[in-house]
Amino acid sequence: MNDTDELLAGVLAGDLGPRPADLVATSVFWLHHGTRLAGGNTTYLNQYVLVRQGGSFGACAFEAGEVDAAICRDASGAPLDTLLREAPRPLRTAALDAYLSAVRPHREAAGAEPVTLPAGTPETRALARDAAIAGLLDIEAGAKVGLIGVVNPLVAAIRERGGDPLLCDFNLRTTQWGDPVTDDMHEVLDTADAVVATGMTLSNGSFDTVLARCREREVPLVVYAQTGSAVARAFLGAGVTALSAEPFPFSQFSADATTLYRYRAVAAA
Repeated sequence: MNDTDELLAGVLAGDLGPRPADLVATSVFWLHHGTRLAGGNTTYLNQYVLVRQGGSFGACAFEAGEVDAAICRDASGAPLDTLLREAPRPLRTAALDAYLSAVRPHREAAGAEPVTLPAGTPETRALARDAAIAGLLDIEAGAKVGLIGVVNPLVAAIRERGGDPLLCDFNLRTTQWGDPVTDDMHEVLDTADAVVATGMTLSNGSFDTVLARCREREVPLVVYAQTGSAVARAFLGAGVTALSAEPFPFSQFSADATTLYRYRAVAAA
C-alpha cells in the first residue's frame, strides 16, 4: 500500500472486504473535551468525529471549525461509500477507520498485542499509555526521536528510553519543561533517527508525507493512533514500523482498565 488515496480506492472497489455502498453509517457523533494533567501547564483540547458501522467504531480528531454539530444529523444513516467519497476529511477518515475496523477488529487481529491500561487517575493511565507507545521504539541511547503530535508524558517516556526528542506540533510551542516545539514537521523528518507520529496526521493530511519521508530515509516510523488506528495499521510493513492502536472508547473516557493494541511490522508480515 503506497498511500491513503490508494487505500481508499481499494476499499471503495471492494478489494478489502464488502463494498461500502452496501453498508450504512448507523451513527455519526462527535466529542469535544479538554484535559489538563496534574503538574502540567498545558490544556489539551480534543475534538473527535466518530462513525459507527456495524460492530465497530471509527474515529478522527479534527481542528476547531473543520466540521460542526450538524454533521451528526446529516451523516447518520448515510451509505458508507457516500461518506468515503464526499465527506470532509475528518469524517471521511472516521468512516474509513470504521470500515477497516469492522473488516478486521483489533481484538481479533493476528499480530495484535493487547496491552491493558490500569484503572486509576488520568495521570496513571496516561503514563501507562505513553510508556506502551515508547516501548515500541528500538533505539540506541542518544538517538534523535521525532515526535509529531506532542503530549508531555510521551516526551518523558521517550527520554526514559534514552531518546532525544525532536518535537513538532501545530498547537504547542513548548513542553511543560520548556522544550521548544516547531510547527514545521520537515525540520523533524529530515534529521530524526526514528519518528513517532500521532494518528492526527491522517486528519490533517500530513500522514502520506510522513510515511514517504520515513521510507526515503529508511528510518523507523511508530504511529500512536486514536484517530484512524485501523487506517494506520494498513501500512504496517509498508513504511509503518509499529503501531499503538487505541480504538474507541478511548482511555481518557474511563477510569477502569481498558485495552490498547500494539503491532510490529515483523509480527504483521
